[in-house]
This record gives sequence, C-alpha cells and structure tokens, in this order.
Amino acid sequence: MTDNRMEKIVSLAKRRGFIFPGSEIYGGLAGTWDYGPLGVELKNNLKREFWRTLVYDREDTVGLDAAIMMNPKVWEGSGHTQAFSDPLVECKTCHERFRADHPEEIEEHAAGHTKKKEPVSWTEPRQFNLLVEAKLGAVEGEKTTVYLRGEITQGVHVNFKNIIDSMHRKLPFGVVQVGKAFRNEITPGNFTFRSREFEQMELQYYMKPDERSAKEVFDYWKKERMRWYVSLGMNAGHLRFREHEEDEKAHYARAAWDIEYESPIGWKEMEGIHHRGDWDLSRHSQFSTVDLTYFDEEIKERYAPWVIETSGGVDRALLFFLLDAYSEQEDKGKIRVVLKLHPKLAPCKAAVFPLVANKPQLVEKARKIYSDLKKHMVVAWDDRGNIGKRYYAQDEIGTPHCITIDYQTLEDDTVTVRDRDTMKQDRVVVETLSSYLESKE
Repeated sequence: MTDNRMEKIVSLAKRRGFIFPGSEIYGGLAGTWDYGPLGVELKNNLKREFWRTLVYDREDTVGLDAAIMMNPKVWEGSGHTQAFSDPLVECKTCHERFRADHPEEIEEHAAGHTKKKEPVSWTEPRQFNLLVEAKLGAVEGEKTTVYLRGEITQGVHVNFKNIIDSMHRKLPFGVVQVGKAFRNEITPGNFTFRSREFEQMELQYYMKPDERSAKEVFDYWKKERMRWYVSLGMNAGHLRFREHEEDEKAHYARAAWDIEYESPIGWKEMEGIHHRGDWDLSRHSQFSTVDLTYFDEEIKERYAPWVIETSGGVDRALLFFLLDAYSEQEDKGKIRVVLKLHPKLAPCKAAVFPLVANKPQLVEKARKIYSDLKKHMVVAWDDRGNIGKRYYAQDEIGTPHCITIDYQTLEDDTVTVRDRDTMKQDRVVVETLSSYLESKE
C-alpha cells in the first residue's frame, strides 16, 4: 500500500468528491484543483481549527484578510520582483522546462529521451520569476500591470500601522491570516503538493529586536506548530524538522526551518518557521515612505520590530492528512478502506441510516434524527443498498460514526452508533446523541 498510496488517494479524492482536476471538461489547467463537496468541508475544517487555535484560543494575536491584488510597488518593496524566482532549464530536444534544483525530475525526463534513443541536452540555468501577472483597467493599452500575490505575508506587513493604530496592540503580538496565493510554477505536480493556485495559513509574530528573545520565540513556535499537526491526528513518526542550508534560505530569512512530512514522494515541506528580522517593515517603510516603526512606551524609543513567521500550506496539509489517514483493513475477507481522519477534520461528523429504506416508520424516525443533528454538525444521510455497504462507504470518506435507526429505536428511542475505527457499536439514547458525538472529538 505504501508504494502506491498517492495513486490511491488521487483516485479516492475524485471518486468520493474530495478533489477534482481544475477545468477538467476543457482538458484541465495544470496546477489547479477544484475541491468537491467533501473536500471543501475537510478544507474548511482544517482552516477553522487553525483559526481557532491561533486566534480564538490566544490573547496575543489578531486576524486579517488582505486583498489578493495589491499595488505592484508592494512587491518591489518586499523584494519579490527581484528575488522571488526559481532556476529554470529547458530541454533542447522537446523544449519542456524544469526547475534546475529538482535533479530527479531532470533525470527522469532525460531517461525518457534516452529510452527512445533521442539526444538530450539542456540550456544553462536561468532565473524565472514566479509572480503571476494580471492587468487592471478598462481601456486597452492603458491597463496597469499588477501581480496576484505570491504569498499572503505582505498583506500583513503593509497593514502593520493600521493594526497598531486601530487595535492598540503592544509588542509582542501576532497577526494571523488564511488566504489564496499564486505562483507561476515551472513544473506543478505530485497532485496538490505543487500547484499554481493554493492557500496558505500564516502567523506573523512581531517582537522587540533581541537575539536571545527571538531564539526563544522561534523555538516556541516551532514546537507549537509541530504539536498542532499531531493534535489533529497526524502520526508524529511521519514528521520531522529540517533546517535550511545557507544557500537555500529565502532572501529575507535569518533562520529557517521546515516541518516535513514523510510522504510517498519523500520528505516534503508542509510548513516553514522563519526569522524574518526587520526585513519586511524596514523595506516597506523605505519604499512607501510611511514610518512603520513601533514606539515602545516602556523605553520611549522607536524601532522596526522583528518578525517570527509560521507559514503553512493548507492544500499540502490537507493532502498529507489524507495520506496519513488512509488505511486498508481486512474485514470478513474483504478489504475495508478507512480514512482515519480526526473527528475535528472529518467532512461529515456522522451518518444517519434507516435500517431498511422501505419501512415508513423507520425512515420517518431517521429523518427526524437527521434533521435534529444537522442543527449542530455536518451529517450525512444514506438509505442506499444494504447496511454493510453503507458502513464501508462512510469509512472511505472518514465519517467517525454511523447511526442506525432500527426496530428497537421505535420501542425505546435508542439507536446503534458504530465507531469507524473499531467498528464497535454502542446503544445510545436519541436525546443524548449530539452530546455523545461531541464528546468523541
């Protein structure tokens, strides 16, 4: 299973309504994906847990939702128009382009030509800017070139003064944001791992410039972010930290570590923790001519705060949660596919079944229970086929509990609740169903 787990997740994701190829009926558009009915629920649950943990459960953070399109000077100030690039090489035989820092892809491509007994050679590497351009304006020839944001980070930094002035925050404090970003990836691939349109979940934590304190804050957020993934069910044995080498650090980074996941395509980055220093606020002060320093009332001085950043990919995290949750078990001679998603992430918290679909009393009672539960959580309804097939279908999409309304329900107002992972069944009073399910989270 391990060797082809990615293939199985890709198949399951489309078959069960998690993720579809973007614009598929028109031949698709490389690097874009559409999240189906179950996928959007899983994605929303992931983002909701991030927001709850980083904003609602803390007193030292606030939230922000900045515009996707920004004044193009923002990207000059941030350094992206100069430094936001990947090395590109082109195959002289077929003119396909690849990232020069991904030798495994180059070797695989070259092997294909060699197998066909075709010559293969490459151009010298050159830098390729990843920002996606767009045009704004009503008159052709007079449109302004803007960029779809290559990261969501800068929307926070350009609003630093607005947040200080409106929320009266004192250092240290953080700004949390979740949103879309766009990159003109040279070779998108590995399902949703490397896409041209994706979502990020980030924290920009502002603090007084001090090396010792910065190290403490940096180490704190490393541990907190790792703990968060494990708290949502990800296997700690599949996670590790990796420090960036000097030659791979971003232009703004004083220190950079990644949280990586051991996937079928190797150890891959899921989230980065970066010490950005005062790069962002100092640069935007310089390019905008607006003072973005912070006045410290305690020492009566102004300074540009340092920033410790945590930056995770929503789509990557979702993919890795799916890979980590996927399991196959033998049950009565059949293979049972189970997505062991944490109940907080599962697209549906429970499924409601009438034992048989042609008994009006059972269906009516089941519909009533289904309607009542829907007021508290996302619940699925299924009356197709036999009960065993319904259980298997819900296991495959990660539904933690299945509720069956049977003839005993009509007598004592209890239902059977089946656990996804153990297949154990409990008898639960209908009146306590909602609290019972919530207790399992």
